Amino acid sequence: MENLGYLAVLLGFLVSVYAVVAALAGRLRNNAFLEVSAQRAVLSAWLLVTAASGILLYAILTDDFRLSYVASRSNADLDLIYKFAAWWGGQEGSLLFWSWIAATYTFVAVHTGRKRHRNMISYVTAIMAGTQAFFLGLVAFAANPFAVIMSGPQITAMPDGNGLNPLLQHPMMAIHPPMLYLGYVGFTVPFAFAMASLITRQPGERWIHTTRIWTMVTWLFQGIGILLGARWAYVVLGWGGYWGWDPVENASLLPWITGTAFLHSVMMQEKKGMMKIWNIVLISATFFLCIFGTMMTRGGLVSSVHAFAESEIGIYFVWYLLLAIGITTYLILSRLDYLQSEAELDSVVSRESSFLFNNVILLASCFAVLWGTLFPVISEYVSGDKITVGAPFFNKVNVPIGLFLLFLTGVGPLFAWRRTSTESLRRNFQWPALASAALGAALFAAGIRHFYALVCFTLCAFVAITIAVEFYRGARVIQAGRGLAFVPAVLDLTHRNTRRYGGYLVHMAIVLMFIGFAGAAFNLVQQQELAVGDSLAVGNYEFTLTGVTEADNANYYSAVARVDVAKNGDFLQTMLPERRFYHASEQPTSRVDVRYRLREDVYVVYAGQSNDGKNPIVQVYINPLVNWIWIGAFLLVFGTLVALVPNKVRRSPVRARAAGAAAPKEESVAATNV
Repeated sequence: MENLGYLAVLLGFLVSVYAVVAALAGRLRNNAFLEVSAQRAVLSAWLLVTAASGILLYAILTDDFRLSYVASRSNADLDLIYKFAAWWGGQEGSLLFWSWIAATYTFVAVHTGRKRHRNMISYVTAIMAGTQAFFLGLVAFAANPFAVIMSGPQITAMPDGNGLNPLLQHPMMAIHPPMLYLGYVGFTVPFAFAMASLITRQPGERWIHTTRIWTMVTWLFQGIGILLGARWAYVVLGWGGYWGWDPVENASLLPWITGTAFLHSVMMQEKKGMMKIWNIVLISATFFLCIFGTMMTRGGLVSSVHAFAESEIGIYFVWYLLLAIGITTYLILSRLDYLQSEAELDSVVSRESSFLFNNVILLASCFAVLWGTLFPVISEYVSGDKITVGAPFFNKVNVPIGLFLLFLTGVGPLFAWRRTSTESLRRNFQWPALASAALGAALFAAGIRHFYALVCFTLCAFVAITIAVEFYRGARVIQAGRGLAFVPAVLDLTHRNTRRYGGYLVHMAIVLMFIGFAGAAFNLVQQQELAVGDSLAVGNYEFTLTGVTEADNANYYSAVARVDVAKNGDFLQTMLPERRFYHASEQPTSRVDVRYRLREDVYVVYAGQSNDGKNPIVQVYINPLVNWIWIGAFLLVFGTLVALVPNKVRRSPVRARAAGAAAPKEESVAATNV
């Protein structure tokens, strides 16, 4: 089986290389046969990579411990869901998973765009198949998941495997990596269309529409992956937080930031023919940051709880990035005449300027995160000493940037295109500004003195009010025109312009998440060794250890602490944090217990044993408003899906009469054909 798996990978690599050559040769020689052959090669490559992936999965599920990858990432007693997750739980398997998603995207993009984008689909095929060939080449020649364990000249099977990393043995890890990979890999599609449009000097904006749709889809996957990762960190790592500015976390955030900037600035190109160079640079940077993030995770560039073991494949990523960036730079510089803007910025107080400021601030945040992530590597290379950059740096830089972006989220929709009059500014800003200022004053009077938290809550109110006003005004117009009730009018309004109002829902989701972020300013934490009957006070809560229950199974040993929780003297519930020790990997881990509420989470961790091994160490966090982040996450997904729905088409009376007149004729033709 291992030979068949490796053969499928090798053939997939060769077929992908053929797709690149055939697509380019067919286009340059105007040979339709070669172009179609390249498109069929894309399907063949997908079938081969799917076969290889299926063989690896079969080996994992059947405990084929002759394979080094299976022996190192799985074991016989591992739950089925985690055996499936072992596919992407290690270096070699994750690269094969990356390649399979790339092959799937390539097949879907080529076969859905071959008619609509006939003039440039061969270049799209070549670019995507080239990226796919690169990763399949890594799997075939540098990180083979089908390598067997050898004892002299004989293949040897291990009696059992080492098991999956205990931190990955959580249901979230069956969802988080695939979503993140769908984002990382998916950004190849808009990049390929953008580059193909440059090569062919594609007239019109149809490619922009395709690129924007693909960017929205992959941006959504990337966002879901990031949020699921934050949720996993919150419920698994046991440190009470959801985002620690870990290098691999940062690597996933970077392309999401530049993708966000592109989705905003591309509207300027669609409506005004502006920022063409900027948009090409943004979509290219997003793709390169995805490759860079993949390199960080797998090349040993940084140390991280999320990263795979150090390996030698990082150099291949470096050469690939240098080549791709060089070709992209050449294409942009050689097509500057094609990328000239068709309009200029008329006023600083306009929607165009708000998009421009939005992009500048997003890119500033991206640079700050990238610089902080790479600074330890750069400092070690220059001076020999690795200077670590921690969360305080990232928070100090990004909190003000985030608040300014939140402000732009509120004011942007209130500006008109080209220029905004003073009267319009007064009318649109007056009530949201007064209401949010009143809320800020009330919170200050209530005792909130943390500056950034107070500003954040005030801005959240401002943005939420402006969004609500936009929906209210539009719905009132529809109510007056069609006589609908308010809720159906809101639904009709949204369906008429799904992109705009779906975007407003995404903005509201950001508001909810910022409320959750601001709650971190009021976190409480306390840790203490507890004997049975001892209590720990945190804020107005009291935690009493009432006992410890031990259990053992084939996969792990566990100890569960029973902790009674009371607030202001009133009993709330018994919480059950758990400490596990996995037999196969010989690694300990904690399973936290959380009491979720909109106001605050009570977060209890069985952090370990005392030095004498007699008593558990219990760590307690009181985390205000965290659940608003997860609520915002759901709304972000919903709002993006709404924005992807086609607009409701309103047929004019003339078109309606024409359609009615054509109907009898069509029925007559249909009857004749029957």
